[in-house]
Amino acid sequence: MNEKMKVVAITDDHKVEVKEVRRPDVKPGKILMHIKACALCTWEQRVFTRESKMPLPFVGGHEIVGSVAAVGEGVSEREFPIGRKLTARLIQVCGKCYFCRHGEENLCVDINAPFDKEMEIPGTGGLGEYLNIYPSQAYLPESLSDTAAVFSEPLACVLNSIERGQIALGDDVAVLGGGIMGMLHVLCAKLSGARVIMSEPYAKRRALAKTLGCDDTINPMETNPVDYIKNLNGIGAEAVFNTTPISAVAKQAVEMTAPLGRCVMYSSQHPDKPIEISPNWLHSSETVITGAVSPSVRSFQRAVNMLSKGLIDPEKLVSGVYPCNQAQEAFEAAIRPDTFRIIITF
Repeated sequence: MNEKMKVVAITDDHKVEVKEVRRPDVKPGKILMHIKACALCTWEQRVFTRESKMPLPFVGGHEIVGSVAAVGEGVSEREFPIGRKLTARLIQVCGKCYFCRHGEENLCVDINAPFDKEMEIPGTGGLGEYLNIYPSQAYLPESLSDTAAVFSEPLACVLNSIERGQIALGDDVAVLGGGIMGMLHVLCAKLSGARVIMSEPYAKRRALAKTLGCDDTINPMETNPVDYIKNLNGIGAEAVFNTTPISAVAKQAVEMTAPLGRCVMYSSQHPDKPIEISPNWLHSSETVITGAVSPSVRSFQRAVNMLSKGLIDPEKLVSGVYPCNQAQEAFEAAIRPDTFRIIITF
């Protein structure tokens, strides 16, 4: 087949181009997905700004929604009818490594393997019109707009984090950082029955958090967030989620966590600067400090369910929708601090 398709490729520092590449044929045992929309994750933004040194050119994209274009030999067209709306968990799962065998497939050793080695331009491939996926990677959202369905992947990441935080009814929850992931943590923590406090320096983000149900907000440039959280109840927050890439904030996250509480390092750190923790304090408090990375299979299904049932409404977190021929403008908008999710459509 000599048909072509469009992809959005990062080609240089702060530069993207729309390129025509060979459209893939559907493969045995796979679904050919026609991608309709892809949101720009922080990961793609870091490649765009060259904070992440992925080899270029690079076609990223993993927060996607589309439809079934074709099914390969061995795939049931009854289960995946042509035209059926899909979203997909694109990260790799080998099924045989230590982590997969322990039910933690979000830590699979193949998670960063190229999605499709036959792609003309390397990458995850979500920023293109067509992509082959396994049926196990496909999820079927019900009655969702494209702009809502692209939140399946980021919401799934957050639900994995929320699960690590083990929020109980009536807990105090601190969310550090008011970016897109901080806002999704607020929404999920409120559904978990917690009192939620956000620490965020930007006034507009604090205001948005309030409209999403956040009970209180702190400007950490004016108020010491550790003292503030501890003064609320005398011990600190039972669950703390650091959604910022700033190691000094990670230290604050640990310090504001209550005895027996859970401190979740959600964000990767850029740059990664180690913080000091008192082993004696950890010994005597039994506080749990852990991380959360990528969506599990379980959290992805839960994300699709929550979005489909209207339990999470991400509408206020969409900052712009751009056709693929305006991809440069879309990436430039995505890296601004006053935007949340920017979506590219095909």
